[in-house]
Amino acid sequence: MGNHYRSDISRTDCPAIMKQPETALPCIVPLSESALTIEFGETIDLHTNESVLAFATAVERAGLPGFLEVVPTYRSATVYFDPFRTDVSTMTGHFRALMTTTNTPPRAPATHTVPVWYGGSAGPDLSDVAKRAALIPEQVSALHASVLYRVYMLGFSPGFPYLGTVPDRIATPRLPTPRKHVAAGSVGIAGTQTGIYPHAGPGGWRIIGRTPVPLFSLSRPAPFLLAPGDQVQFVPIGETEFHALFENHT
Repeated sequence: MGNHYRSDISRTDCPAIMKQPETALPCIVPLSESALTIEFGETIDLHTNESVLAFATAVERAGLPGFLEVVPTYRSATVYFDPFRTDVSTMTGHFRALMTTTNTPPRAPATHTVPVWYGGSAGPDLSDVAKRAALIPEQVSALHASVLYRVYMLGFSPGFPYLGTVPDRIATPRLPTPRKHVAAGSVGIAGTQTGIYPHAGPGGWRIIGRTPVPLFSLSRPAPFLLAPGDQVQFVPIGETEFHALFENHT
């Protein structure tokens, strides 16, 4: 069926997002006969992300026939639906109606304090980040922990939080060659973003530390500790405290 998919809605029908006034409706882009992406902007910023999350929450609560899942990102939300129960035109109409009535996210963001052991074996890239910034490692960790970060989105691997933004002084590009193994709980920097690896696996972010707090646990009512819109405050800890807290969580 996908090979025969056609739609009278195309991205070219949407005006350039950056030229729209703040009150203009976002751009709806068809991906297939079972998915639509709604674009709210072209930059990473708080206003755009709040609009995305507000829309995602409204879609989840609307009880639309055929709705399967909504996946929010920095600046857009992709909605998946059952093409045997609904269609692109019907869902487009629903989304336009929701966008005219959705203003702010109804859920107050949770603030999480996340301890981090910076440097040492937990942060193999901390010294390199410091050299690039003409700082010492302790100044990098202090700067990194000085910001109350926003969880803009989850992605890459299940529960991986994209947090923003780090101070400009320590913004650092990804590694030229990704590591084959990054430990669960590793805290990294990629450009102006920072994030936490919820699971062990490959990765190309600059690893500056590690948290003993698990981001994913089936023992919690909500398996993922963080959600889009939440806030994260990192708190530096030492190696001894890291291992003590790690044991408490295992």
